[in-house]
Amino acid sequence: MSEAESRDNYSADNIQVLEGLEAVRKRPAMYIGDVGLKGLHHLVYEVVDNSIDEALAGYCNKIDVFINENNSVTVIDNGRGIPTAMHTKEKKSALEVVMTVLHAGGKFDKDTYKVSGGLHGVGVSCVNALSTHLMATVRRDGKVFQQEYNIGKPLYPVKEVGESTETGTEVTFQPDASIFDYTEFNYDTLAARMRELAFLNKGITINLTDRRNVDENGKMHLVSFHSDGGLREFASYLDRNREALIADVIYFEGEREGIPVEVALTYNTSYTENIQAYVNNINTHEGGTHLSGFRRGLTNTLKKYATDSGMLAKEKIEIDGDDFREGLTAVLSVKVAEPQFEGQTKTKLGNREVTAPVSQAVSEMLSAYLEEHPVEARMIVEKVILAARARHAARKAREMVQRKNVLSGSGLPGKLADCSEKDPAACEIYFVEGDSAGGTAKQGRDRHFQAILPLRGKILNVEKAMQYKIFENEEIKNIYTALGVRIGTEEDSKALNLEKLRYHKIIIMCDADVDGSHIETLILTFLFRYMKELIEHGYIYIATPPLYQVKKGTKSDYAWNEDMRDRLIQEFKGGGSESSVNVQRYKGLGEMNAEQLWETTMNPESRTLRQVTIENAAECDQIFSMLMGDDVPPRREFIERNAKYAKIDA
Repeated sequence: MSEAESRDNYSADNIQVLEGLEAVRKRPAMYIGDVGLKGLHHLVYEVVDNSIDEALAGYCNKIDVFINENNSVTVIDNGRGIPTAMHTKEKKSALEVVMTVLHAGGKFDKDTYKVSGGLHGVGVSCVNALSTHLMATVRRDGKVFQQEYNIGKPLYPVKEVGESTETGTEVTFQPDASIFDYTEFNYDTLAARMRELAFLNKGITINLTDRRNVDENGKMHLVSFHSDGGLREFASYLDRNREALIADVIYFEGEREGIPVEVALTYNTSYTENIQAYVNNINTHEGGTHLSGFRRGLTNTLKKYATDSGMLAKEKIEIDGDDFREGLTAVLSVKVAEPQFEGQTKTKLGNREVTAPVSQAVSEMLSAYLEEHPVEARMIVEKVILAARARHAARKAREMVQRKNVLSGSGLPGKLADCSEKDPAACEIYFVEGDSAGGTAKQGRDRHFQAILPLRGKILNVEKAMQYKIFENEEIKNIYTALGVRIGTEEDSKALNLEKLRYHKIIIMCDADVDGSHIETLILTFLFRYMKELIEHGYIYIATPPLYQVKKGTKSDYAWNEDMRDRLIQEFKGGGSESSVNVQRYKGLGEMNAEQLWETTMNPESRTLRQVTIENAAECDQIFSMLMGDDVPPRREFIERNAKYAKIDA
């Protein structure tokens, strides 16, 4: 039987069982990352991955995802349908095996799926185990089959419930509120992932409907994602808020040494590099062998062209790999039958056999483009030369950041009020807006483990600045020096070396007003562009100072939003009395005394910290470029769309 015929013959015996399901409910974070919002949304991705597998195999072109009124989720595809016949080894329906046994599915049988999306995932059985209720409906062989489960246990054997000429699988699940911190799905988070999947799998239509959001005409909020251009359109989407250097998106699709490779790249006038690399639809934000192959192919090809053209002849500075990637936006997608993942979050590809095919594909694609487009080729090389000059200036500025300050001895910024604890895991530092609030924070803190670094004014917008200007900025120099990190590793000269990081909690604490939000965004932009590793390791937090203090006589309490304020006012009035409730609106941290700041915002026993995470690197990149770049209309549209609740302070 040929490989294609074997894949067409998708039956119960193609389902391979690797291990049981017992530990999932006991240790859910081991299987889905965490039990917060990230883990909750991961449940949807696991179910959708099964449908994407059918699309990759050529049997599915439409996936419908519904967020239901009760915050359950339904995923429907038009694939072949999960097999329902008896599984030879397990002596039960293959559908029940897939739904109740961890790591059971067609993706583990090479004859069924040549490659599989989400291969490092745990399968729909994990979703079943972490749901109070799940219903699976399968249409195949002219019939409709069904089975329901409570917390992973079947309520009855798979049964036939009707007839159908269609094929496909439908799964509806209700996440278990006793497992997850939150059970309310975020539409934008799911939309970002569905958009990404549509770009990565061209020709597929993914519809996302929010049944919780109904307009005055009774219409539910629905967005349809479809891309015929695939990565070519993805690169354009990522770059839509930047000024293009070249009009084209350079594109390659093909197979090298048995590995499907798809690449799209373009250049813009910015100073940042944005490469999104995927393996089997997984965003490998830690990189790996495929990214190494991409960089090698890009650098070698551009360097050869620049040398052969004579454009480097007059340059006395050395050009390196970083220079070729300034202003680059690229999307790389490879499909690997048996990927090996490494790294902090298991998103770094380790397969050595992938490097050469990717490098070869990029080299062929780029060489052809440069030869056929000499004007654009010259523009790219000129940008590379400018980047090299700026990098040399930045290196000098960077060395100044990292050189010990002879006068202070410790090399720490003069404004830093350090803590006495030396264990980074127990230490935290607050980036505080302004000297006034910084002074209050220094008085209110616990000196044993809390450090304070006041930042003067609004730090530089790094989205629009050259690298050497960034490292010359006084406030940014203070941040690097206070944290103790070094810039540059063996693999990447821009990466951070975290070995000497002095604090494992880095907390941004700004005023609760428009200026405070702007400063917060400027700091986050800097961290995302130049210290992304801190975010990826979970070290970045945002403090949440209260907006109001409500007082009546000797009684007082704090409110973090208008609803809490109104509730406290009613409570303090005590049944309708109109006398001496006093409401103070805190427009700045400096309006609180040291004791109040400690009590509300800095005391680990009572404060609320919001951890900064990267749910979707591609989406984060385009949001930062839109918010902090030069293009005004998309920023205005974003603000108008997200500022329904905003109020202007008097």
